[in-house]
Amino acid sequence: MRLLLALATFLTLSMHAAEAPNLLTIPLKDIDGKETTLAAHKAKAVLVVNVASECGYTAQYAGLEALYRKYQAKGLVIVGVPCNDFGGQEPGTEAEIKKFCSSRFQVTFPLTTKVAAKGKVAHPLFVALTSKEAGHPGPVSWNFNKFLIGADGKLIARFDSSAEPESAELQAAIEKALK
Repeated sequence: MRLLLALATFLTLSMHAAEAPNLLTIPLKDIDGKETTLAAHKAKAVLVVNVASECGYTAQYAGLEALYRKYQAKGLVIVGVPCNDFGGQEPGTEAEIKKFCSSRFQVTFPLTTKVAAKGKVAHPLFVALTSKEAGHPGPVSWNFNKFLIGADGKLIARFDSSAEPESAELQAAIEKALK
């Protein structure tokens, strides 16, 4: 009986220790340097995308903007997080990134300051998004990885760079998150 009680206590504590992180509370800075969190988009589904201006996937900005316009009124926010970790493909300053995104792709979805998405200096958001506890572990593999977070702050789904914003799989996951 003691063994069963000890085992039940251990399992309960283990489950609480390994709970998925609440991604909404992790501090970020928007593209203009203002402190924020994903909680600024409370009660919405959030698609976090590590973006870069000089990548083979950069054209996905257009698809992401179309996706944002399609689902914004239903409760989706896309947050572009510039990253220079992969091939040095985001060398610009925040001002240059903002100008590039707005002039070239008419981006209206929120952007953050440039951060690291991998390695020992990875931003806490990417550490949490790629953790075992988040449910879709593994390092960010390249630019334009996509992380879909539910209104509860938990990671719902993860998509690699090749998942186009127009893909049926990504849109189905978004629609399910918005219900």
